[in-house]
Amino acid sequence: MEFRLTGPPGGLPVIFHHGAPGAAVPFGPLERAATERGLQVLTVSRPGYGTSDPLPEHTAPGTVADAVADIRCVLDELGAEEFLTLGWSSGGPRALACGALLPGRCRTVSSLAGCAPPRAEGLDPVAGMDEDSAAEFTAARQGRRALEAYLEEQVQAMTAAASAPDGDVVELLRAMLPPVDRAVMTGDFADYVMGAAEHSLRQGIVGWRDDDLAVDRPWGFAVEEIAVPTRIWHGREDRTVPVSHGEWLAAHVPGARAHLLEHEGHLSLVARLDRVLDDLLDAAEVDKGGM
Repeated sequence: MEFRLTGPPGGLPVIFHHGAPGAAVPFGPLERAATERGLQVLTVSRPGYGTSDPLPEHTAPGTVADAVADIRCVLDELGAEEFLTLGWSSGGPRALACGALLPGRCRTVSSLAGCAPPRAEGLDPVAGMDEDSAAEFTAARQGRRALEAYLEEQVQAMTAAASAPDGDVVELLRAMLPPVDRAVMTGDFADYVMGAAEHSLRQGIVGWRDDDLAVDRPWGFAVEEIAVPTRIWHGREDRTVPVSHGEWLAAHVPGARAHLLEHEGHLSLVARLDRVLDDLLDAAEVDKGGM
């Protein structure tokens, strides 16, 4: 299991659950903000991403809850008992799983532009989604073969863009984004997105495929079981995971506090990482000046 740990020795770990596709690669904005607060950042590449072994065929795609066992093993190896956790996009459900299944070790949870459970009552999951996100969601719901075909097509498009004489995958991605997200797809955040995409696909689409399929099947826990302080961050202009998902989570996670922000999208919330971490620390009643 591949993982990345940064920050001051002895600092309280913030476990960051990456999106899809994603992996444990340098994430400058988060790592700097965490270090300033005396926190470590621990990221684990989920199965099939980066150099993490894929799930065996007979168990794939697994469940969202399976991430908890991997997190527990890494924490035990590091000798860390307690932690905070933050999940972005499809990493959001994994952060929520830690809150439900590791309440004695997980002090607080933040879901950042995270999705609601599959077939959540009263929620139309694709309402407000952009065309590409809706196509990926629909392919996952149709099953493994449909999703594999869709993801292979996406990888081929990225490869073609990168190999063109004037190829620029960042510009290709920026062209697909709404203005609020396009504005932040620069600098070290763009470096993170591209580095995560490249490293996550080292083994092909297997990790991405299983990630999507796991999110669209029963998660292995109910959000109503979460018994730790939980924060829901979502942009009202999010077209990848519409804000209705954040609203649903805020209404169903016990005691959740929601930050549903105007003029923010799926990516632009990274500009709020200082606030997100301060909010996590406040919820966990930890001194921001260092542990």
